[in-house]
Amino acid sequence: MRILIVTGEASGDLHGAHLAKAIMALDPKAQLVGIGGATMRAAGVTLVPGVPQLDLMGLFGLSALRAIVQRVRAIRRVLKAEAWDLVVLIDNPGLNFHFARVAKAAGLRVLYYIAPQVWAWRPGRMKWIQQRVDHVVVILPFEQELYRRAGVRCTFVGHPLLDSVAPHYDRGKLRAEFGLSESVRVVGLLPGSRKSEVEMLLPVLLSAAAQLVAAEPGTQFILAQASSIDDNLIQALLQHSPVPVRVAHDQSSEVMALSDALFIASGTATLQAAVVGTPMVLLYKTTPVTYRLARWLINVKWIGLVNLVAGRSIVPELIQDEATAERLCQEVLRLLRDPSAYNDMKEGLRQVRQSLGEPGASHRAAQVALSECRL
Repeated sequence: MRILIVTGEASGDLHGAHLAKAIMALDPKAQLVGIGGATMRAAGVTLVPGVPQLDLMGLFGLSALRAIVQRVRAIRRVLKAEAWDLVVLIDNPGLNFHFARVAKAAGLRVLYYIAPQVWAWRPGRMKWIQQRVDHVVVILPFEQELYRRAGVRCTFVGHPLLDSVAPHYDRGKLRAEFGLSESVRVVGLLPGSRKSEVEMLLPVLLSAAAQLVAAEPGTQFILAQASSIDDNLIQALLQHSPVPVRVAHDQSSEVMALSDALFIASGTATLQAAVVGTPMVLLYKTTPVTYRLARWLINVKWIGLVNLVAGRSIVPELIQDEATAERLCQEVLRLLRDPSAYNDMKEGLRQVRQSLGEPGASHRAAQVALSECRL
């Protein structure tokens, strides 16, 4: 059987690689071809020649438009010209919605993995998906019922985070590795994985850290720097920091595990922190225009994935005008000074972790993909 896997940015490439390994473990004869990057190639996927990954980060203006048009046309030709038993689209709804339509018009079976969160921003697209996607594979527990209610075949496989986050971390050992005492209070800073997020949020986090030290002398700070963020940007922002900050490169789970509490940008990292089990204060801030547009498009009670999965407010959300150093300091002090509130949040995070399923999401997604090929 021949399966085409189409991914977008780096996270999709990683999910595609894990899925490919799981498919080949279940069926070594499966032929896997992909639009992706180095991680998928290393996993044994044959990348389509001359069609680079659909990651346009860093491209602007006419160069970005030219690149996207060329890549879209090339992928359309691949979908139409060759026989595929299954087309697997991973995340990246901006382009993959288009490819779903092209694939279905060509008479191909389509599976969508890491399903788009249309329930949050465009619920009407559920009907569109029902017409063009044969099976949706979701990683958030509440999504399955939403898709099924819309008449979309759907399977919840658990969250891939459970395969990348260790079931237990030795906090004492981690603190020793970073030169932190077991007895000192440590707050982790996670300002996001995009340049614009870090530029917007890190100065607020550093100001909050200074206020926290004034209220709780001796508190120390460690920043989890995402692999997508340049060292020069972090060093420029930390140059005038009012408090010392250690930096850990691409070790977000370790930073979460050694910290007593976290200041964390909204995103998948909040679920990661829930899996690790560290209490947190969530924040997000963007430009006024972008914020107004998001408020108009997005129709959910919370923006934090950890609260969405829980179906209730477990973690405080400080959004836009509320995302100030003063509010961040107040919220984390409340957690650190009130053992009852701290333990209540830890219990809520434990329940979120439990609801995400068991490790093996990629294996279960591979089983669904192979079943679709046989229909």
